[in-house]
Amino acid sequence: MDIPVPAGRTPLAKVRDYLAARRSQFADQRTAMSRGRTGLAFFRTGIALITIAVTLLRAFGTGILTLFDVALIVVGVVAIYDGLRWYVPVRLDIGRHLDYKAPARPEGISVLEVEDEAGTPRFIRSQPVAGAQQLRDGWKRLTPIERRRFLANDRTDLAEERTVFASLRTTMARARLGLAFTRSGVAFAGLGIALLRKFPASGWIYFDVLLVVAGSLMALEGFHWYVPGYRAGSDALRRFRESLSESTIWDQAFPRLGLARSSLPPIKASHAPGIWGTTGLALERTVLAERRNLMSRLRTVMSYSRMGLAYMRTGASISAVGAGLIAFVSASVAWTVFDAVLIAAGFMMIVDGWRWYRPSEKVRRQFPYCYGDMEIAMPDYGKPRGKWSRVVFSHDDL
Repeated sequence: MDIPVPAGRTPLAKVRDYLAARRSQFADQRTAMSRGRTGLAFFRTGIALITIAVTLLRAFGTGILTLFDVALIVVGVVAIYDGLRWYVPVRLDIGRHLDYKAPARPEGISVLEVEDEAGTPRFIRSQPVAGAQQLRDGWKRLTPIERRRFLANDRTDLAEERTVFASLRTTMARARLGLAFTRSGVAFAGLGIALLRKFPASGWIYFDVLLVVAGSLMALEGFHWYVPGYRAGSDALRRFRESLSESTIWDQAFPRLGLARSSLPPIKASHAPGIWGTTGLALERTVLAERRNLMSRLRTVMSYSRMGLAYMRTGASISAVGAGLIAFVSASVAWTVFDAVLIAAGFMMIVDGWRWYRPSEKVRRQFPYCYGDMEIAMPDYGKPRGKWSRVVFSHDDL
């Protein structure tokens, strides 16, 4: 087998460093978007306070409650300003769209490489390495050095998969931020429509129209991220289901049938650590990397679940606005139809959110990583694996 230079353990380690840097960027963006959603919660709180104050002021006029109304308006304006101060920088940053498009993987064993390191690193994948798959299939006959080469390539492929899932989670987080902004816009527009219909001949009509226009633009801005997030969620669930049938390092090094786990790695107590020890460490790192990938898949599924909950909250907000307008504001037939459309659209989003939420919750209950149970092996490569000591942290102890 002709081993290409990028398949060396050092070039592969460099590729994994670049992938780790990309995942750190995704994590930074998701943290910032969480801050942005908190800012939008302040923003909606400010809208609610101003709604109460303006409604009391227009319903009862000036009087003994005027100071209370003014105080509510001041607090509401401060909350809106503080919320925007949190949200706007995040909105400007997410325009710098980060993602990771995994290069197409051909049949057989190929190598992930990085290009243009001085500029924006780009990832490409080599053609299948001739004879590599046949050599890999004879795992038990490989020398320790050959095994370490394959294990290094496996860890790189696993790192790429984690990066893909991190990219999908970031896109879904961006969509949730957009839906939060949509809910803020719906609250704004609903307030304006209610005031416009309740006090049609009021001198506040320009203020009411401004609320409707601003809220509608905010809702459209939020839905701008809806389609990419929807696609990312569908792709994430598809990739998760496909990953369940993929061959892993367990299938190669720890076959499920016919071999006892205690006899692997293929060492004996009389063997000095030496080369077997380094191979065992490489195997342990690869197994741990595979486990991290499993947890990454689970985090992505739970992000999918949060997307469903975001759809449900947004649908509930839209339906609540429509129901509130029908219940508390008299209207013509045209306005009644408009309110009914809002209720129906919100209900459709709630149903769609529930469709996203159910399968991910089922997956969450099936995986033990959602609990506190943890088992850590203490490797000692001078002993068979079955004799390694273990430290167990049970769910009840945490």
